[in-house]
Amino acid sequence: MKENLINIGIKAKKASKIKIDSKSKNKVLLKFLKLINKNKNIILKENNKDIKFAIKNNLPENLIDRLTLNPKKLEGIQTSINKIIKLSDPTNKVLDRWKRPNGLIIKRVSTPIGVIGIIYESRPNVTSDVSSLCFKSGNVIILRGGSEAYNSNRTLANLFRDALKINNIDQNYVQIVKNKNRKSVDYLLSKMEKFIDVIIPRGGKNLVKKVQDLSSVPIIGHLEGICHTYIDKDADLNMAIKVIHNAKLRNTGICGATETILMHKKIIKKFCNPVLEKLAKNNCKIYADRIIRKNFNGKSKPAKEIDWSTEYLSAKVSVKAVNNILEAVNHINKYGTMHTDSIITKNKKNANFFLKNIKSSIAMHNTSTQFADGGEFGFGGEVGISTNTLPPRGPVGLNQLISYKYEVLGKGQIRN
Repeated sequence: MKENLINIGIKAKKASKIKIDSKSKNKVLLKFLKLINKNKNIILKENNKDIKFAIKNNLPENLIDRLTLNPKKLEGIQTSINKIIKLSDPTNKVLDRWKRPNGLIIKRVSTPIGVIGIIYESRPNVTSDVSSLCFKSGNVIILRGGSEAYNSNRTLANLFRDALKINNIDQNYVQIVKNKNRKSVDYLLSKMEKFIDVIIPRGGKNLVKKVQDLSSVPIIGHLEGICHTYIDKDADLNMAIKVIHNAKLRNTGICGATETILMHKKIIKKFCNPVLEKLAKNNCKIYADRIIRKNFNGKSKPAKEIDWSTEYLSAKVSVKAVNNILEAVNHINKYGTMHTDSIITKNKKNANFFLKNIKSSIAMHNTSTQFADGGEFGFGGEVGISTNTLPPRGPVGLNQLISYKYEVLGKGQIRN
Protein backbone atom coordinates (compact mmCIF):
# COMPACT_ATOMS: atom_id res chain seq x y z
CA MET A 1 0.00 0.00 0.00
CA LYS A 2 2.71 2.47 1.08
CA GLU A 3 4.82 1.87 -2.05
CA ASN A 4 1.77 2.23 -4.30
CA LEU A 5 0.75 5.57 -2.76
CA ILE A 6 4.29 6.94 -2.94
CA ASN A 7 4.41 5.90 -6.60
CA ILE A 8 1.14 7.76 -7.21
CA GLY A 9 2.64 10.82 -5.49
CA ILE A 10 5.81 10.71 -7.60
CA LYS A 11 3.77 10.46 -10.80
CA ALA A 12 1.53 13.33 -9.70
CA LYS A 13 4.49 15.63 -8.96
CA LYS A 14 6.03 14.79 -12.33
CA ALA A 15 2.76 15.53 -14.15
CA SER A 16 2.38 18.85 -12.31
CA LYS A 17 5.53 20.15 -14.02
CA ILE A 18 3.89 19.82 -17.43
CA LYS A 19 2.21 23.03 -18.59
CA ILE A 20 -0.87 22.62 -20.78
CA ASP A 21 -2.42 25.37 -22.89
CA SER A 22 -6.11 26.28 -22.71
CA LYS A 23 -6.96 24.80 -26.11
CA SER A 24 -5.51 21.41 -25.14
CA LYS A 25 -7.35 21.45 -21.81
CA ASN A 26 -10.67 22.00 -23.57
CA LYS A 27 -9.92 19.25 -26.10
CA VAL A 28 -9.41 16.79 -23.23
CA LEU A 29 -12.62 17.88 -21.50
CA LEU A 30 -14.59 17.63 -24.73
CA LYS A 31 -13.24 14.12 -25.30
CA PHE A 32 -14.12 13.17 -21.72
CA LEU A 33 -17.66 14.43 -22.29
CA LYS A 34 -17.96 12.34 -25.47
CA LEU A 35 -16.54 9.24 -23.77
CA ILE A 36 -19.15 9.53 -20.99
CA ASN A 37 -21.88 9.77 -23.62
CA LYS A 38 -20.47 6.79 -25.53
CA ASN A 39 -20.09 4.63 -22.40
CA LYS A 40 -23.34 5.46 -20.58
CA ASN A 41 -24.42 1.82 -20.34
CA ILE A 42 -21.06 0.73 -18.92
CA ILE A 43 -21.11 3.54 -16.34
CA LEU A 44 -24.64 2.62 -15.22
CA LYS A 45 -23.74 -1.08 -15.12
CA GLU A 46 -20.75 -0.40 -12.85
CA ASN A 47 -22.85 1.94 -10.73
CA ASN A 48 -25.42 -0.81 -10.30
CA LYS A 49 -22.70 -3.01 -8.76
CA ASP A 50 -22.08 -0.27 -6.20
CA ILE A 51 -25.79 0.08 -5.44
CA LYS A 52 -26.12 -3.68 -4.83
CA PHE A 53 -23.08 -3.55 -2.53
CA ALA A 54 -24.60 -0.62 -0.61
CA ILE A 55 -27.97 -2.36 -0.18
CA LYS A 56 -26.30 -5.63 0.86
CA ASN A 57 -24.30 -3.76 3.52
CA ASN A 58 -27.35 -1.85 4.81
CA LEU A 59 -25.95 1.57 4.02
CA PRO A 60 -28.29 4.53 4.79
CA GLU A 61 -30.95 5.38 2.24
CA ASN A 62 -29.69 8.96 1.76
CA LEU A 63 -26.19 7.63 1.00
CA ILE A 64 -27.59 5.19 -1.58
CA ASP A 65 -29.54 8.06 -3.14
CA ARG A 66 -26.34 10.12 -3.53
CA LEU A 67 -24.53 7.06 -4.86
CA THR A 68 -27.10 6.25 -7.53
CA LEU A 69 -26.54 7.32 -11.14
CA ASN A 70 -29.24 7.38 -13.82
CA PRO A 71 -29.55 8.89 -17.32
CA LYS A 72 -30.71 12.23 -15.86
CA LYS A 73 -27.74 12.44 -13.47
CA LEU A 74 -25.33 11.51 -16.27
CA GLU A 75 -26.86 14.31 -18.34
CA GLY A 76 -26.18 16.65 -15.40
CA ILE A 77 -22.55 15.51 -15.29
CA GLN A 78 -22.17 16.24 -19.01
CA THR A 79 -23.82 19.65 -18.64
CA SER A 80 -21.37 20.53 -15.87
CA ILE A 81 -18.37 19.52 -18.01
CA ASN A 82 -19.71 21.57 -20.91
CA LYS A 83 -20.01 24.63 -18.65
CA ILE A 84 -16.42 24.18 -17.49
CA ILE A 85 -15.24 24.01 -21.12
CA LYS A 86 -16.90 27.37 -21.81
CA LEU A 87 -15.29 29.06 -18.80
CA SER A 88 -12.07 31.02 -19.21
CA ASP A 89 -8.82 29.34 -18.15
CA PRO A 90 -7.95 30.96 -14.77
CA THR A 91 -4.19 30.31 -14.96
CA ASN A 92 -1.42 32.63 -16.17
CA LYS A 93 -3.62 35.72 -15.83
CA VAL A 94 -2.31 39.06 -14.63
CA LEU A 95 -4.41 39.68 -11.51
CA ASP A 96 -2.76 42.99 -10.65
CA ARG A 97 0.02 45.20 -12.06
CA TRP A 98 1.77 48.33 -10.81
CA LYS A 99 4.93 50.38 -11.31
CA ARG A 100 7.17 51.45 -8.47
CA PRO A 101 8.93 54.88 -8.30
CA ASN A 102 12.24 53.13 -9.07
CA GLY A 103 10.84 51.82 -12.36
CA LEU A 104 10.24 48.21 -11.27
CA ILE A 105 7.09 46.70 -12.74
CA ILE A 106 5.39 44.20 -10.42
CA LYS A 107 2.73 41.76 -11.62
CA ARG A 108 0.64 39.31 -9.62
CA VAL A 109 0.04 36.32 -11.89
CA SER A 110 -2.29 33.34 -11.30
CA THR A 111 -0.77 29.86 -11.09
CA PRO A 112 -2.11 26.34 -10.41
CA ILE A 113 -2.00 25.16 -6.78
CA GLY A 114 -0.16 21.98 -7.79
CA VAL A 115 -1.29 18.52 -6.65
CA ILE A 116 -4.73 18.30 -5.02
CA GLY A 117 -5.92 15.27 -3.07
CA ILE A 118 -9.67 14.68 -2.98
CA ILE A 119 -11.10 12.38 -0.32
CA TYR A 120 -14.82 11.86 -0.75
CA GLU A 121 -17.85 9.66 -0.12
CA SER A 122 -20.79 8.34 -2.10
CA ARG A 123 -21.20 10.77 -5.00
CA PRO A 124 -19.67 9.46 -8.27
CA ASN A 125 -20.37 12.85 -9.90
CA VAL A 126 -17.63 14.28 -7.67
CA THR A 127 -15.13 12.21 -9.70
CA SER A 128 -16.04 13.94 -12.95
CA ASP A 129 -16.68 17.41 -11.46
CA VAL A 130 -13.44 17.75 -9.51
CA SER A 131 -11.33 16.11 -12.21
CA SER A 132 -12.67 18.58 -14.79
CA LEU A 133 -12.31 21.64 -12.53
CA CYS A 134 -8.84 20.74 -11.30
CA PHE A 135 -7.56 19.89 -14.79
CA LYS A 136 -8.96 23.11 -16.31
CA SER A 137 -7.24 25.11 -13.54
CA GLY A 138 -3.93 23.34 -14.27
CA ASN A 139 -3.92 21.15 -11.16
CA VAL A 140 -3.04 17.47 -10.87
CA ILE A 141 -5.51 15.39 -8.89
CA ILE A 142 -5.34 12.27 -6.72
CA LEU A 143 -8.80 10.80 -6.08
CA ARG A 144 -9.70 8.60 -3.13
CA GLY A 145 -13.42 7.86 -3.16
CA GLY A 146 -15.42 5.72 -0.76
CA SER A 147 -15.44 1.94 -1.20
CA GLU A 148 -19.22 2.08 -1.66
CA ALA A 149 -18.72 3.92 -5.00
CA TYR A 150 -15.55 2.10 -6.07
CA ASN A 151 -16.76 0.80 -9.45
CA SER A 152 -18.46 4.04 -10.48
CA ASN A 153 -15.48 6.21 -9.50
CA ARG A 154 -12.95 3.92 -11.17
CA THR A 155 -14.95 3.87 -14.41
CA LEU A 156 -15.29 7.67 -14.61
CA ALA A 157 -11.64 8.26 -13.64
CA ASN A 158 -10.47 5.80 -16.29
CA LEU A 159 -12.55 7.58 -18.94
CA PHE A 160 -10.83 10.86 -18.01
CA ARG A 161 -7.45 9.14 -18.23
CA ASP A 162 -8.44 7.81 -21.66
CA ALA A 163 -9.29 11.36 -22.74
CA LEU A 164 -5.82 12.48 -21.61
CA LYS A 165 -4.08 9.62 -23.42
CA ILE A 166 -5.97 10.26 -26.67
CA ASN A 167 -4.74 13.87 -26.53
CA ASN A 168 -1.13 12.83 -25.77
CA ILE A 169 -1.16 14.33 -22.27
CA ASP A 170 0.26 12.56 -19.21
CA GLN A 171 -2.53 10.38 -17.81
CA ASN A 172 -1.22 10.97 -14.31
CA TYR A 173 -2.88 14.38 -14.28
CA VAL A 174 -5.75 12.28 -12.88
CA GLN A 175 -5.08 9.25 -10.67
CA ILE A 176 -7.38 7.22 -8.45
CA VAL A 177 -6.33 5.29 -5.35
CA LYS A 178 -7.68 1.78 -5.89
CA ASN A 179 -6.83 0.47 -2.42
CA LYS A 180 -10.08 0.15 -0.44
CA ASN A 181 -8.28 -0.17 2.90
CA ARG A 182 -9.04 2.82 5.15
CA LYS A 183 -5.38 2.89 6.15
CA SER A 184 -4.69 4.23 2.65
CA VAL A 185 -6.66 7.37 3.61
CA ASP A 186 -4.63 7.76 6.81
CA TYR A 187 -1.37 7.47 4.87
CA LEU A 188 -2.57 9.86 2.17
CA LEU A 189 -3.37 12.45 4.83
CA SER A 190 -0.40 12.12 7.14
CA LYS A 191 2.56 10.91 5.06
CA MET A 192 2.17 12.46 1.61
CA GLU A 193 3.07 16.11 2.26
CA LYS A 194 6.02 15.78 -0.14
CA PHE A 195 3.60 15.13 -2.98
CA ILE A 196 0.24 16.76 -2.13
CA ASP A 197 -0.22 20.53 -1.80
CA VAL A 198 -3.87 20.67 -0.67
CA ILE A 199 -6.49 18.18 0.55
CA ILE A 200 -10.20 18.70 -0.17
CA PRO A 201 -12.65 16.46 1.74
CA ARG A 202 -16.18 15.87 0.40
CA GLY A 203 -18.49 13.93 2.66
CA GLY A 204 -20.07 13.65 6.07
CA LYS A 205 -18.99 15.16 9.37
CA ASN A 206 -16.97 12.10 10.44
CA LEU A 207 -14.93 12.05 7.24
CA VAL A 208 -14.19 15.79 7.33
CA LYS A 209 -13.28 15.63 11.04
CA LYS A 210 -10.86 12.78 10.32
CA VAL A 211 -9.24 14.77 7.52
CA GLN A 212 -8.91 17.82 9.78
CA ASP A 213 -7.34 15.74 12.55
CA LEU A 214 -4.88 13.78 10.42
CA SER A 215 -3.92 15.98 7.48
CA SER A 216 -0.34 17.22 7.34
CA VAL A 217 -1.17 19.57 4.44
CA PRO A 218 -3.63 22.51 4.15
CA ILE A 219 -7.34 21.70 3.84
CA ILE A 220 -10.10 23.38 1.85
CA GLY A 221 -13.57 22.48 3.10
CA HIS A 222 -16.15 22.64 5.86
CA LEU A 223 -17.15 20.43 8.77
CA GLU A 224 -20.90 21.11 8.89
CA GLY A 225 -23.51 23.29 7.25
CA ILE A 226 -25.66 24.67 10.04
CA CYS A 227 -27.44 27.30 7.95
CA HIS A 228 -29.97 29.84 9.24
CA THR A 229 -32.77 31.90 7.77
CA TYR A 230 -33.81 34.94 9.81
CA ILE A 231 -37.30 36.39 9.23
CA ASP A 232 -37.00 40.08 10.10
CA LYS A 233 -39.79 42.30 11.48
CA ASP A 234 -40.04 43.95 8.02
CA ALA A 235 -40.27 40.73 6.01
CA ASP A 236 -42.86 40.03 3.31
CA LEU A 237 -45.09 37.13 4.43
CA ASN A 238 -45.51 35.45 1.04
CA MET A 239 -41.79 35.69 0.37
CA ALA A 240 -41.01 34.21 3.78
CA ILE A 241 -43.33 31.24 3.21
CA LYS A 242 -41.86 30.52 -0.22
CA VAL A 243 -38.18 31.01 0.68
CA ILE A 244 -38.32 29.07 3.96
CA HIS A 245 -40.04 26.11 2.30
CA ASN A 246 -37.39 25.97 -0.42
CA ALA A 247 -34.46 26.59 1.94
CA LYS A 248 -35.49 23.71 4.20
CA LEU A 249 -37.20 21.14 2.00
CA ARG A 250 -36.01 21.46 -1.62
CA ASN A 251 -33.18 19.06 -0.73
CA THR A 252 -32.77 18.31 2.96
CA GLY A 253 -29.53 16.36 2.49
CA ILE A 254 -27.26 19.14 1.24
CA CYS A 255 -25.01 21.38 3.32
CA GLY A 256 -26.87 24.51 2.14
CA ALA A 257 -30.22 23.45 3.62
CA THR A 258 -31.58 25.75 6.34
CA GLU A 259 -31.47 23.97 9.71
CA THR A 260 -32.63 26.82 12.00
CA ILE A 261 -35.30 29.48 11.45
CA LEU A 262 -35.07 32.66 13.52
CA MET A 263 -38.20 34.80 13.75
CA HIS A 264 -38.54 38.38 15.05
CA LYS A 265 -40.98 38.50 17.98
CA LYS A 266 -43.01 41.33 16.43
CA ILE A 267 -44.15 39.22 13.47
CA ILE A 268 -44.64 35.84 15.18
CA LYS A 269 -48.45 36.08 15.48
CA LYS A 270 -48.79 36.86 11.77
CA PHE A 271 -45.97 34.69 10.35
CA CYS A 272 -45.59 31.71 12.65
CA ASN A 273 -48.52 29.57 11.49
CA PRO A 274 -48.44 30.14 7.71
CA VAL A 275 -44.64 29.66 7.53
CA LEU A 276 -44.46 26.57 9.74
CA GLU A 277 -47.73 25.00 8.56
CA LYS A 278 -46.35 24.68 5.03
CA LEU A 279 -43.32 22.85 6.40
CA ALA A 280 -45.44 20.61 8.64
CA LYS A 281 -47.78 19.70 5.75
CA ASN A 282 -44.70 18.42 3.94
CA ASN A 283 -43.77 16.14 6.86
CA CYS A 284 -41.14 18.42 8.38
CA LYS A 285 -40.69 17.95 12.13
CA ILE A 286 -40.49 21.19 14.08
CA TYR A 287 -38.41 21.76 17.22
CA ALA A 288 -39.32 25.13 18.68
CA ASP A 289 -38.67 27.34 21.69
CA ARG A 290 -41.41 28.24 24.18
CA ILE A 291 -42.63 31.40 22.40
CA ILE A 292 -42.93 29.70 19.00
CA ARG A 293 -44.73 26.68 20.49
CA LYS A 294 -47.18 28.99 22.26
CA ASN A 295 -48.14 30.64 18.94
CA PHE A 296 -47.92 27.67 16.56
CA ASN A 297 -51.16 25.69 16.19
CA GLY A 298 -49.53 22.62 14.69
CA LYS A 299 -47.42 19.83 16.16
CA SER A 300 -43.98 20.67 17.50
CA LYS A 301 -41.47 19.42 20.05
CA PRO A 302 -39.58 21.54 22.57
CA ALA A 303 -36.21 22.62 21.22
CA LYS A 304 -33.21 21.67 23.36
CA GLU A 305 -29.87 23.45 23.48
CA ILE A 306 -28.35 20.82 21.19
CA ASP A 307 -30.90 21.63 18.45
CA TRP A 308 -29.32 25.04 17.82
CA SER A 309 -26.06 23.34 16.83
CA THR A 310 -27.50 20.34 14.96
CA GLU A 311 -27.16 19.74 11.22
CA TYR A 312 -30.25 17.57 10.67
CA LEU A 313 -29.77 16.80 6.95
CA SER A 314 -33.39 15.62 7.00
CA ALA A 315 -36.94 17.00 7.23
CA LYS A 316 -36.40 18.57 10.65
CA VAL A 317 -35.95 22.21 11.62
CA SER A 318 -35.37 24.19 14.81
CA VAL A 319 -37.23 27.49 15.28
CA LYS A 320 -36.45 30.31 17.70
CA ALA A 321 -37.92 33.73 18.49
CA VAL A 322 -35.51 36.68 18.76
CA ASN A 323 -36.01 40.22 20.09
CA ASN A 324 -34.14 42.01 17.33
CA ILE A 325 -31.70 41.66 14.44
CA LEU A 326 -28.67 41.91 16.75
CA GLU A 327 -29.87 38.89 18.73
CA ALA A 328 -30.35 37.01 15.43
CA VAL A 329 -26.82 37.84 14.28
CA ASN A 330 -25.33 36.90 17.65
CA HIS A 331 -27.20 33.58 17.65
CA ILE A 332 -25.95 32.75 14.14
CA ASN A 333 -22.37 33.70 14.93
CA LYS A 334 -22.49 31.55 18.09
CA TYR A 335 -24.18 28.40 16.73
CA GLY A 336 -23.53 28.62 12.99
CA THR A 337 -20.63 27.09 11.08
CA MET A 338 -19.77 30.08 8.84
CA HIS A 339 -21.46 28.35 5.91
CA THR A 340 -24.59 30.13 4.60
CA ASP A 341 -27.12 32.37 6.35
CA SER A 342 -29.97 34.45 4.97
CA ILE A 343 -32.21 37.33 6.06
CA ILE A 344 -35.72 37.96 4.74
CA THR A 345 -36.62 41.64 4.97
CA LYS A 346 -37.80 44.69 3.00
CA ASN A 347 -35.67 46.89 5.27
CA LYS A 348 -32.42 47.72 3.40
CA LYS A 349 -30.71 49.03 6.54
CA ASN A 350 -31.38 45.77 8.39
CA ALA A 351 -30.33 43.72 5.38
CA ASN A 352 -27.04 45.60 5.17
CA PHE A 353 -26.42 45.18 8.92
CA PHE A 354 -27.01 41.44 8.61
CA LEU A 355 -24.78 41.01 5.54
CA LYS A 356 -21.92 42.98 7.11
CA ASN A 357 -22.01 41.36 10.58
CA ILE A 358 -22.57 37.69 9.81
CA LYS A 359 -19.28 35.74 9.91
CA SER A 360 -20.47 33.27 7.26
CA SER A 361 -18.65 32.63 4.01
CA ILE A 362 -22.00 33.21 2.23
CA ALA A 363 -24.45 35.86 3.49
CA MET A 364 -27.80 36.20 1.68
CA HIS A 365 -30.74 38.60 1.46
CA ASN A 366 -34.27 37.56 0.40
CA THR A 367 -33.27 34.24 -1.09
CA SER A 368 -32.89 30.55 -0.27
CA THR A 369 -29.76 29.18 1.39
CA GLN A 370 -29.94 26.33 -1.13
CA PHE A 371 -28.29 28.64 -3.66
CA ALA A 372 -25.01 27.95 -1.80
CA ASP A 373 -23.61 26.00 -4.73
CA GLY A 374 -20.82 26.59 -7.25
CA GLY A 375 -23.05 25.78 -10.19
CA GLU A 376 -25.64 28.32 -9.04
CA PHE A 377 -22.86 30.91 -8.63
CA GLY A 378 -21.90 30.44 -12.29
CA PHE A 379 -18.67 28.60 -11.43
CA GLY A 380 -19.50 25.63 -13.67
CA GLY A 381 -19.49 23.39 -10.60
CA GLU A 382 -17.50 23.19 -7.39
CA VAL A 383 -15.07 20.96 -5.56
CA GLY A 384 -16.81 21.91 -2.32
CA ILE A 385 -17.73 24.75 0.02
CA SER A 386 -15.03 26.29 2.18
CA THR A 387 -15.80 27.88 5.53
CA ASN A 388 -12.15 28.61 6.29
CA THR A 389 -11.38 32.13 7.46
CA LEU A 390 -8.52 32.27 4.97
CA PRO A 391 -9.35 32.10 1.25
CA PRO A 392 -10.80 30.49 -0.68
CA ARG A 393 -14.21 30.89 0.99
CA GLY A 394 -17.66 29.80 -0.13
CA PRO A 395 -18.11 27.67 -3.26
CA VAL A 396 -14.70 26.56 -4.53
CA GLY A 397 -14.90 26.56 -8.31
CA LEU A 398 -12.49 27.09 -11.18
CA ASN A 399 -11.24 30.55 -10.19
CA GLN A 400 -10.70 29.50 -6.57
CA LEU A 401 -8.43 26.56 -7.48
CA ILE A 402 -5.47 28.80 -8.18
CA SER A 403 -2.59 30.41 -6.33
CA TYR A 404 -0.41 33.26 -7.56
CA LYS A 405 3.15 34.48 -7.79
CA TYR A 406 4.77 37.88 -8.26
CA GLU A 407 6.73 38.67 -11.40
CA VAL A 408 9.09 41.63 -10.89
CA LEU A 409 10.49 43.22 -14.06
CA GLY A 410 13.47 45.55 -13.90
CA LYS A 411 16.14 47.24 -15.98
CA GLY A 412 19.15 46.64 -13.78
CA GLN A 413 17.84 48.36 -10.64
CA ILE A 414 19.70 47.67 -7.39
CA ARG A 415 18.49 48.37 -3.87
CA ASN A 416 20.14 51.16 -1.86
